[in-house]
Amino acid sequence: MKELEERILRDGKGIGTEILKVDSFLNHQLDVGLVRRMGEEFARLFAGSGANKILTVEASGLPIAFAAAAAMGDLPMVFAKKKKPSTMQEKQYVGVVHSFTKNTDSSIVVSKKYLGPEDKLLIIDDFLATGSAGMGLIDIARQAGAEVVGYGAAIEKEFQGGAEKLRAMGIEVHSLAVIKSIRDDNIQF
Repeated sequence: MKELEERILRDGKGIGTEILKVDSFLNHQLDVGLVRRMGEEFARLFAGSGANKILTVEASGLPIAFAAAAAMGDLPMVFAKKKKPSTMQEKQYVGVVHSFTKNTDSSIVVSKKYLGPEDKLLIIDDFLATGSAGMGLIDIARQAGAEVVGYGAAIEKEFQGGAEKLRAMGIEVHSLAVIKSIRDDNIQF
């Protein structure tokens, strides 16, 4: 998506060779119009997927997943929580994700009442790097007996290999901006 690439070049910041900071428009402050157009692009890319729910993980993936769910006809959106709240008394599916930027592992949870074998899930997230978040969400989908029909990432860091892992599992992956390399502020698509 050319608009997203241009915004990354204008307002993003490369840090070292692996980190891209996009908090001025995506991860801390939102450009709502851009996020809405990203959701519309995901709706176009996954129009034939048969998705009946969107699945993401909190927190930065939420706005993009919401925009995609709205653009796909107001599909229900389920999000994995990074910490089980005290209000979640029912049984849940549990997955593990590794945060690249925080260098920590977290359990993610989804209530069993929101996912089941009738679901065809489109996973939407802000970043696709090593694929850890995707693998955690796919694990939860499998526990539920649901089918993952696609994976959409706003920004893919191709050099970290996550998209290839997902494609090797037979999952259709579309990223709106694919970054080949980062060398401080030299970002290559």
